[in-house]
Amino acid sequence: MGSDDLQVGDLRAEVARFCGGLDELTPETRLRTVAELRAALDEVVDGAMVAGMTAARGAGWGLRRIGDVVGLSHEKVRYRIAHAAGASREL
Repeated sequence: MGSDDLQVGDLRAEVARFCGGLDELTPETRLRTVAELRAALDEVVDGAMVAGMTAARGAGWGLRRIGDVVGLSHEKVRYRIAHAAGASREL
């Protein structure tokens, strides 16, 4: 098991502990908190994924190779990289 696997495992355990601590909240507060957590995690992970795909492409990786690693089609990879590049030009 590599150090990256351990880091992911540690993060997973932290999220599980956080979610386990929500048991005593009202259903509304619990659901709202979990929804906010999911949105925040999705935003952070999605940004890191696109940055990683862009870096791999810059290092000469093909779209299919990137897609195989991240579990997306090469067309989805192409779209995500292009979309991110377009968004950064707008800034």
